This record gives sequence, C-alpha cells and structure tokens, in this order.
Amino acid sequence: MITFNLFILFKLGLFSMKTLFYNLILLVFKKYNLFYFKKIKVYGLDNIPKSGGVIFSPNHQGAFLDPLIVGTTCGFKVTSLTRSDVFGGSFQWFLDALKMLPVYRIRDGFSSLKKNQETFDQCYELLANGKKMMMFPEGAHHNEYYLLRLSKGSSRLALEAQEKSKNSKVFLVPVGINYSHHQLPWQEVHVVYGKPIGVYEFLDSYQKNNVKATNSLRDDLEAGMKSCLWLPENDENYLEKKKYINLSNTKLGFPELKKKLALSTKELKIFDRKGTFIKFWIKLLSLPNLLPLFVLRKVLRFFPDIVFQNSVKYSMGLFIFIFWWFMLFFLGIYFYGVLDGIGLVMGSLILLYLRQEFISMYFCNE
Repeated sequence: MITFNLFILFKLGLFSMKTLFYNLILLVFKKYNLFYFKKIKVYGLDNIPKSGGVIFSPNHQGAFLDPLIVGTTCGFKVTSLTRSDVFGGSFQWFLDALKMLPVYRIRDGFSSLKKNQETFDQCYELLANGKKMMMFPEGAHHNEYYLLRLSKGSSRLALEAQEKSKNSKVFLVPVGINYSHHQLPWQEVHVVYGKPIGVYEFLDSYQKNNVKATNSLRDDLEAGMKSCLWLPENDENYLEKKKYINLSNTKLGFPELKKKLALSTKELKIFDRKGTFIKFWIKLLSLPNLLPLFVLRKVLRFFPDIVFQNSVKYSMGLFIFIFWWFMLFFLGIYFYGVLDGIGLVMGSLILLYLRQEFISMYFCNE
C-alpha cells in the first residue's frame, strides 16, 4: 500500500513538473515573440469555440516555428501531432511535457503504422473532453505563401473522433500563418483564425459514405484555410503578386492587403534591394555581436532545408544570445563595474536591433 501511494505521488509529481514546464515554456516564448518579431497581429480569436474539442489546422511554411506561433497566440493549451522520428531517447520527457504525440509514416517502416492507433485513441479522448489539438493538413512544410492540396488526415481524424463521442462537438478551425518574410527575424506575422467548421454536421453523411464525407470536410477546410492566407493560390499571377508581400505592405493589416492582392496592386509597393551603403552598415553593426552571429551561422549549416532556417534562428538565437549577453554582463562587472556590464548588454541589444532594421530594408522583397 505504501509503495502504491509513493508511486501515485511520484506520477503526480511528474505530471505537475510537466505542467509547470509547459506553462514556463509558453510564457518564455510569448515574451520572446515580442523581441524576435517586429509585430505579431492576431485575427479571429473569437472564432475559436470555447467549448468542444478543437483541431487547429494551420498552413505549414515555417517548420517548427509554426506550432510555436499557434501555441502562443491561440489562448489555449494545445496538443500537437508530430512526426515520430523526433521521439524517444533523452528528449522524450520534454516532448511529453510539450504535449506532443507521435505520428508514424510509411518512411518509418510499414509495421510502425500500427502504432498510430494508440496516438489516435489519445486524440479521440482529448477531443471528447473538449481539449485543443493541432495538426498540419498539408502534410509537408514548404517555402511559399500558397496552400498545398490538403491530405485527408485531419478531416478523417476529426470525423472518427466525432463518431466516437456523439455527445460532444468537434470542430476544425482553419488557421493562416502569414509571414512578411519566411527566413528573416524582425518581420511581421499575421495569424488568422478562421470560421470553425462543425464536424458534427458531417456525421450523418459520414456514417452513410465515409469517403464522400471525408472529402467534403477536407474541401470545406481547404476553403476556410485559403480565406486565412494572403496568397492562397499558386496561379499564373502568384509570382508577380508575391513581390508585394513586404514590410511596407503588411502594415496595411491582413484583410486590406489580401483585398488589394486579389483586386488591384496599384497602391502597393515593390522594393528593390538597396545598394552597398546598406550592406556596409549591416556589416558594421554586426561587429558588436560577431561571435553569436558566427555561431548561429555555423549552426544553420546543419539545416540545408531553407524552411528550417527561421525556426533555427528563432530557437537557437534565444540561447546563443542570452549566453552572449550574460558573458558581456559579467565581463563588464569583472573589468569595470555593474553599470558598465549593463551598458555592454544594452549596447549589444540596441546595435542588434539596428542591424535587423537594416537587414529588413535590404531584403524586404525576397
């Protein structure tokens, strides 16, 4: 009996630690967003159902930066479905604490697909209890503004969950993550939460014809997601209109820029790269932070996929620059005094900010 009680206390302690870790990470990234991005604008929070199970369905243009953006802006604790190859080993505790569940793909081995049922069962239970989840229906990340053809995965999961819990409602919420630039920090991000789709409305047709209902729900989700994106279609005008997505035009706000891109781009601006004068200032302003910038560049070489670059800058930059600023602070104290240490850190921050402003000016239309 004593052993059992100790086991229960141990499990409760782990649960509390994971909850504390999740809340701490969420708070850190919410504050960090204010420094990494020039501005995050969030639209449509009122569209998120307050009760019932919800599957957030965002587009996927920023690798693991995308779930962080949804997690820090939606206002709810979110469980994410993540590819299985990142699970296991010493990081398993942290993945569990961050509310991540593994999804196995054919590339993980055909026999591994059977393990998905355990994950799906957990999803059904979460949705039946009114929890919020996140799943990327495009099935792959990419580096363009348009929406890829959606897979049936999230629609099928939502319908199966709704069928298993007929007394509770399940919703799909389309989400659009719109970056003013896909690779650079200190940019604007416009996050749009679209009108919720009541999965329960498809339940009767799903029980009559699974495939037809799943396709119908996917089509509705695709239309909802496209309404949340600046440039949802890869049509003959896409490359021309893409040039208008830059910091000058994104200041108009999501609805106004989307309207102008669809109807008329006459009032929008296209910027060309500035000359050597801007490049000179970028290099000069890099000098006070040369060591962390050099380390970050070295780390980026391990990620040849360009889609990962902003995510790596976001996550690794947090640790690299905090370490650098602590080092500057203590060096200042050691050689001079506390005020000098604070001055070194503040100078480094201000010059880094100015550097990013010049970089935004130089790369504003890539």
